[in-house]
Amino acid sequence: MKILITGKPGCGKTTLLARVAEQLGSRAGGMITREIREGRKRVGFSVENLLTKESATFAHVDFPKAKRVGKYGVDVAALERVGVRAIEQALSECEVVLIDEIAPMELYSEAFIKVVEKAFSSPKSVVASIHLKSRHPLITSLKSRNDVIIYTIDEENRDEVFRKVMEVLRNEGEDSGIQAEQAGG
Repeated sequence: MKILITGKPGCGKTTLLARVAEQLGSRAGGMITREIREGRKRVGFSVENLLTKESATFAHVDFPKAKRVGKYGVDVAALERVGVRAIEQALSECEVVLIDEIAPMELYSEAFIKVVEKAFSSPKSVVASIHLKSRHPLITSLKSRNDVIIYTIDEENRDEVFRKVMEVLRNEGEDSGIQAEQAGG
C-alpha cells in the first residue's frame, strides 16, 4: 500500500514519519527532513538517512541563489547524496519505504523524482509526506493513483492519523510479517 500524508507546514508530517520509523525499526528505511534552527529562527533543512543516520544540510538561507525556494538556497547534490541514496537503500533492504518530503525543494532533483517514481512502482509499502498545495506533475500523478491512501494531518488528528497509518501497514504486512515494534524495543 502507498500512503501520502499532507497538511500545512508545521502540522506534524515529519513527526508522524519519524514515529512510523521508530515503530517499525529496521523494517523501514528512507529519508526524513528536519528543520535547522538558530534560536527561534528557521534557517534551513537537513536530510537524514533513517538507516545509516547519515545527514546533510540541503537547504539553507546562506546557500547560493542558483536554486531557491523562498529564502532557502537548495543544494541538490546533498539531497541526492543522502536522500536519494536512503530511498534506494530502503528499496533494497526494507519492507517499508519512508519519504519526507515530496515538495518544491526536493523536486529540483531529477534523481529524487526518479527514485520516488521507482518506490511507488515497487511492491514495497511506501509512506510519504507531500507538499499540500503543489501542482507539480509528480505530486499530481501520485495523488491520482488508485493504490494510494491520502491523509490530511492537523494538530487535532495527528495521533489518529498515525494509528490509521500503522493499521494499514500492519494489515498490508501480515503476509510479509510486519508487526510494529514496541516503543523503545
